[in-house]
Amino acid sequence: MDHFMESDALLPSWIRKRSVEMAEAHLFIISCCVAGLVGILTIYYTAFQWRRNINLSWMKAIARSKKNPKTRNKVALAPHTWVLESVTRGKSLNCCVCLKSVSPSQTLSPIVASDSFIHRCSICGAESHLSCSSNAHEDCKCVSMFGYDHVVHQWAVQWTEVTDQSDESSFCSYCEEPCSGSFLGGSPIWCCLWCRRLVHVDCHGSMFNETGDVCDLGPFRRLILSPLYVKQLNRTTSAGGILSSITHGANEIASSVRATIRSQSKKKKHRHEGSADAGNSSSTSDTSAESAAETNQTVNGTRRIGENHNGTTAKEEVNHESGEAKTTERTSSLNRSPSINQKDELHLTGTRQKYELIDLPPEARPLLVFINKKSGAQRGDSLKQRLNILLNPVQVFELSSTQGPEAGLYLFRKVSHFRILVCGGDGTVGWVLDAIDKQNYVSPPPVAILPAGTGNDLARVLSWGGGLGSVERQGGLCTLLDHIEHAAVTILDRWKVSISNQLGKPLHAPKFLNNYLGVGCDAKVALEIHNLREENPEKFYNQFMNKVLYAREGAKSIMDRTFADFPWQVRVEVDGVDIEVPEDAEGVLVANIGSYMGGVDLWQNEDENYDNFDPQSMHDKVLEVVSISGTWHLGKLQVGLSRARRIAQGQLIKIQLLADLPVQIDGEPWFQQPCTLTITHHGQAFMLKRAAEEPLGHAAAIIADVLENAETNHVINASQKRALLQEMALRLS
Repeated sequence: MDHFMESDALLPSWIRKRSVEMAEAHLFIISCCVAGLVGILTIYYTAFQWRRNINLSWMKAIARSKKNPKTRNKVALAPHTWVLESVTRGKSLNCCVCLKSVSPSQTLSPIVASDSFIHRCSICGAESHLSCSSNAHEDCKCVSMFGYDHVVHQWAVQWTEVTDQSDESSFCSYCEEPCSGSFLGGSPIWCCLWCRRLVHVDCHGSMFNETGDVCDLGPFRRLILSPLYVKQLNRTTSAGGILSSITHGANEIASSVRATIRSQSKKKKHRHEGSADAGNSSSTSDTSAESAAETNQTVNGTRRIGENHNGTTAKEEVNHESGEAKTTERTSSLNRSPSINQKDELHLTGTRQKYELIDLPPEARPLLVFINKKSGAQRGDSLKQRLNILLNPVQVFELSSTQGPEAGLYLFRKVSHFRILVCGGDGTVGWVLDAIDKQNYVSPPPVAILPAGTGNDLARVLSWGGGLGSVERQGGLCTLLDHIEHAAVTILDRWKVSISNQLGKPLHAPKFLNNYLGVGCDAKVALEIHNLREENPEKFYNQFMNKVLYAREGAKSIMDRTFADFPWQVRVEVDGVDIEVPEDAEGVLVANIGSYMGGVDLWQNEDENYDNFDPQSMHDKVLEVVSISGTWHLGKLQVGLSRARRIAQGQLIKIQLLADLPVQIDGEPWFQQPCTLTITHHGQAFMLKRAAEEPLGHAAAIIADVLENAETNHVINASQKRALLQEMALRLS
């Protein structure tokens, strides 16, 4: 060390001075670079803020200038439907009134309570501050344009990023130049609330002069319920309206109290009581309280009446009650038999109806949508918002314990041809099919499924996917609507399950089977999950966690030998012949479709070990009976390491229970005392099958459309069309 110090001391002074100057030069260069970088960032930030202020001013001017085209085009005004919603950090949202951000600040300071909530329009998706929503323009989607010659574009600033947007709609519909969807990414754009087309503000004037702003409702025009044929019924006097509001609020409070009492009583007695009917059961048992809460959250204008250009009034709130009935008009449907259930019709006509469908053209094929928010995926709110944007909110209904599918079917009672979309699980699909049966249609509307439950077995068989994730991967709701429009009509057998004692006296009202019936160990797992859902509904917040809980309950029962005596506790009779239950069986399953418990194929048509059985079909009026040998066997079925044991096939099946055993129908379980379960053919339902993956699917879809047109032109009647559709489904399967 001393040697180096001596060497440094021997260096000439000019070398030491030169090294110091070089160090100072390097420091100076680094300082200049840092100062230059800070200056560039300052200039960029200033330019960014300047551009933002210009855009904000431009947006305000655009919002004010929208009054002129609306006046020239006589577009009916529609106020927003504000609902209270929490907002988290990280979301880029802007108020549609003051145009400032509604997102909480990105600092680490705690969020103020007033800043954590905003108002969101449940129809068009616009957001606003709580203090700004009362001053918002009435530029929401107008669901009723009855009396107009044609639908006109309803241009609005695209405040929120639309999830379901086709690639073609990202370009200006006039100049065909790209439209930036970012708030600060370019010139502001307008988006039509009906056809979802975009247009530059500079291009709108030229487009109006050439086309008159006539809207064709976009690519889903056949599925959208056109506002031209939606008539808003006259309102009662203000005193009557106030009284009605008070009565409605009291009913909501009473419903929530009753729901709380029912849920508490279920927790005490859930071990030995039967569940609700397969249609309206556990999936909707607690919705009345939630509906009451949502009603209280709908604020700032839900009682305000806005005057339309056509002289009618438009109430600000448009929700799932839009199809309820208040009129005394008694018009039979164009495709229902005279034997329609008069009791249900009278019940509906005693309630309130906001809209009525008038003179739909024969080529219209509107889509009636039912959404169950309580289904396994717990995505009902977002699905309803997205469907309100793509369709007419009048045709979107939310199912709850206080409103079933009958309200939507009543609204569509005069529509000759329409299709139904059920957003929910297998239980929700059964609920809707039961309601369709009660309408006694000569040719019932076909039903498509948006799989939002846990198992989604019927949706899997009809090629709609096993969950919402598969729908999103295929292109989202836009692709789904396109598949619905071009789907093939097929047939689904429906079966009635009668429950009687040893003397043949009914113990319960008949239940209806669409997918499968289980007795024994599989029903025990389903019952435990049902009880857990009743006690802790917060644990079932998405489809994945539901399956995890199912697996956990199944694993707990692997070493359980509760059903060791099962073969001697049941007797199975198929078409009058006694069937021997295997000695190792701990459960018996009766299957109507080729999917069980989230995709398990119990019958496996490709299995060549059984030569004396026919292939399974969901429309051959025959059921398949198999046995399983415990919960461990169920687990191996799930992963494809085992197969169920075939027992029989038949049209009339009787299962006699000699002991208390758990039973489930389409995933709806209960604990059943000794009885006889008699399964008979009830009828057939029209379902829609996704045709994209079927070799003959597109041909079947075209044939179904031809038959509907033939019925419209009175070439064939409804009964003949139904017979031809059934024959087509059988031959193309």
